[in-house]
Amino acid sequence: MKHNKNSNNKIICIGTSTGGPRALQEILSKMPKEINAPIVIVQHMPQGFTKSLANRLNSICAIHVKEAEHGEILKCGTAYIAQGGKHFVVQSDRTNNLIAHLTETEPVSGHRPSVNVLFESLSTIQNYDKIAVILTGMGADGSAGLIKLKEKSDRCIAIAESEETCIVFGMPKAAIATNLVDIVCRLDEIPKMIKKFMN
Repeated sequence: MKHNKNSNNKIICIGTSTGGPRALQEILSKMPKEINAPIVIVQHMPQGFTKSLANRLNSICAIHVKEAEHGEILKCGTAYIAQGGKHFVVQSDRTNNLIAHLTETEPVSGHRPSVNVLFESLSTIQNYDKIAVILTGMGADGSAGLIKLKEKSDRCIAIAESEETCIVFGMPKAAIATNLVDIVCRLDEIPKMIKKFMN
């Protein structure tokens, strides 16, 4: 991707599974209301549970937290959680707005929503700086998507949660094994890292 030097468009993408709700609370509750990026999230959860998670997080965070809806334009200062049972794909329109697309295509490596599907969709988007975060979770979802993100984006920072604070170190460990993660740190240090790269 050729980075548009005049562009300060940014997007934060987060993938997590086992232990994710607590980790998401730790990060999203520390994001300032005026953060100049949308946040897109895949948390492995069955249908019906993601809406209550979004509502609970929304009640304790300065930023707006909601379940993603098909066709909506992603806005800065809002975190969008993939609906359980649906893949979350982000596409850009002709005016460089980011649009949420929810699909019921086949599960990927047993997951729908899949972190890989979200990250791979973001890899095709031009003129956006990306901050990719892999948090606690079983398995390896997110590592293949991270490879795509790094291949196609010359402005992508990858952060993985360290084993020290993970409930399950599977997903961050698989991401770190790609040798494409820029920062490995404790959960409580991740919000600071995100803010650093936002500036």
